[in-house]
Amino acid sequence: MVPCYILKLTMESLDKRVGRILGQMRGIQKMVKENRDCAEILQQVSAVKKAIDSLSKEIIFYYMDRSFEENKTKQLKDMIKRAIDL
Repeated sequence: MVPCYILKLTMESLDKRVGRILGQMRGIQKMVKENRDCAEILQQVSAVKKAIDSLSKEIIFYYMDRSFEENKTKQLKDMIKRAIDL
């Protein structure tokens, strides 16, 4: 396993994204408890999925960028394979 070293500013950005995703998830939980309309709940679930996909892409971008900077060819190839397998 390779640690995900991310610059402090980027880490703060990612932390905010995760916080928003968690807030959306709590909102979905509340909607389920309130027995809200299924279509409304599914719309929020779709939004969370898109937010998670966006977060994943950002993490992959910074990971690849760092690997290129450090010229870790083997590590980069392994990371690309893992990313494709996602």
